[in-house]
Amino acid sequence: MGFKDLFKKAKPQPDPLKEMTLSNLKVGYFLDYDLKTWEVTANNVYDFSEGDMTREWQLKSSDETVYLELESDDEDYWSFSRKIPFGSLGSGLKEHIQQHGDPPDEIEFKGVAYYLEETAGGRFLKDGQEPGREFLRWSFTDESGKKLLDIEQWGENEFEASAGEAVEEYQFTDILPRS
Repeated sequence: MGFKDLFKKAKPQPDPLKEMTLSNLKVGYFLDYDLKTWEVTANNVYDFSEGDMTREWQLKSSDETVYLELESDDEDYWSFSRKIPFGSLGSGLKEHIQQHGDPPDEIEFKGVAYYLEETAGGRFLKDGQEPGREFLRWSFTDESGKKLLDIEQWGENEFEASAGEAVEEYQFTDILPRS
């Protein structure tokens, strides 16, 4: 190293951990939430007909699969949910949707009343890949706005449901790529 080299400014090196944020999760990343380590196994997109997009990460631990969803509007809104049996929402719900085009405005699940907040349709893009699959979604919340319930309709007779909660980004820690 020469004398002039001593006074040269070192080029700043990119910080590899700077990109390790919740909104930058990729398949194969790991993160901790609720005393468990989760692996990102899918990165899906819900492309709604109004032009809004929601990102969803499928997370797996040793014994379960869950979904982390990011909806960006004026601010980021995070939710964490699990699939539930559609039948656990009560008998006759499927028939009600097929006859009326929508579920009732109020649904009870595990002793909690959920109220219809939003109805939307669009395309689901598995791992963000076109062409996508069309769906309808009804989103419900409890009175506090913290507990969430979603119903999705895929075609005429296929229904799915999930229940979860609103979460904050700071609740997720130790985001790391697969080594």
